[in-house]
Amino acid sequence: MSLLIDIEKHLPTFDLKVKVNQDKGVIGFLGASGSGKSLTLKTMAGLDKPTKGKIIVDGTEFYNSGSKINLSPQKRQVGFLFQNYALFPNMSVSENIQIGLGSLNKSEKIKLSKEYIERLDLGGLEKHYPWQLSGGQQQRVALARALVISPKILLLDEPFSALDHHLRHSMEKELMSILKDYSGNVIFVTHDIEEAFRVCDNIVVFDKGTALNNRNKIDLFKSPKSYAEAKLTGCKNISPAKLSSSNKIYAESWGYEYTINALHTDNINYVGIRAHHIKLANSDDEINSYSFIVENIIENPFDYTIYIKNPILPNGDLIGFSLDKKKLTFKISDTINVKFPIESLFCF
Repeated sequence: MSLLIDIEKHLPTFDLKVKVNQDKGVIGFLGASGSGKSLTLKTMAGLDKPTKGKIIVDGTEFYNSGSKINLSPQKRQVGFLFQNYALFPNMSVSENIQIGLGSLNKSEKIKLSKEYIERLDLGGLEKHYPWQLSGGQQQRVALARALVISPKILLLDEPFSALDHHLRHSMEKELMSILKDYSGNVIFVTHDIEEAFRVCDNIVVFDKGTALNNRNKIDLFKSPKSYAEAKLTGCKNISPAKLSSSNKIYAESWGYEYTINALHTDNINYVGIRAHHIKLANSDDEINSYSFIVENIIENPFDYTIYIKNPILPNGDLIGFSLDKKKLTFKISDTINVKFPIESLFCF
């Protein structure tokens, strides 16, 4: 199954620019609210029209401005799970699931809806209305409605945003189990970094309407290639940087020079490191080990977040790192030695 999105849409507030090519698997759209993720899904479903470009799913042109092709939503065979599920309040569970099966006869509709009611553990709720269901049950009904039409592509628009923490994880496991048996393309929209990593194979970061490169999730988290990718994948320690030699950079906001991987020296503007990669050092003699003052210590359920600052750089940034509770042997205002492993620094 193949997916090609190459569209632009001009809006008063920003221009949407999306270019994505994917052969198979679950692709995540990760970005802040208002960055164009949900709008892209609507253009794919035929609920909104791009200014120009093309959308091709498994060889079928959904939209092509050059050829003046713009299939109606009904002809696109798209399964769409909305944020608020969009169930019809005056229809039962069975009726909500059958609503997309317009061309089939009644017996075929009943047969298919029963299959998905059983598959998504909705037995006994067939005659219930949405207001009689829990959030998790409503989501399963919406997912059954999306899957029952055997869609070419499944669009999931922040499907867990309306659920509480415990139910989110439960439904996430159920969804991933269901997706294993689904052979079509899947687009999963979220602004939750960890959720995107668990559910998706590849991830596209959206930055103010622009879809950045489609990247393998492991590579994306290990080596962001832009400020937006670094921030949106959860990196909080980022400093403007300048190359000082073939394998060294000066981090302007941290006030120290760091040895880096010499393969990553093209067009460097920033250096970053994730909080869990920073380590305590025995001294400042080790490579990339320097002295910092402890500015704050925040206790989390299972560890501490330590905030440190270069003592000779008054206007420098605070740097945060994670520390096991058993390893806390210092207090605020103490000076400690901290190491930034070469393999954990990334530049862009």
